[in-house]
Amino acid sequence: MVDRLRSAAEQLEAPICSDCHIEMKWFRSELLVDEPTPIIAHLFVCPHCKRAAQTDTIFRGVQAPPEKLSAPRFIAYAA
Repeated sequence: MVDRLRSAAEQLEAPICSDCHIEMKWFRSELLVDEPTPIIAHLFVCPHCKRAAQTDTIFRGVQAPPEKLSAPRFIAYAA
């Protein structure tokens, strides 16, 4: 999950404050939802008026081809 957070933060564009018309500064990021589709919220604050804004990163699921799916090697049966 840390890798997802890093990649999401690298691709962020800071929003522009609607009052001051300057670029907001990143404050923090947090995981909103992990399953089934991870969503990370990025919070920004205007350095001048302290107005807050949020942008979300939604990760799309990647379909693995059937030959790449994992399967148990041994099946244990209880007697």
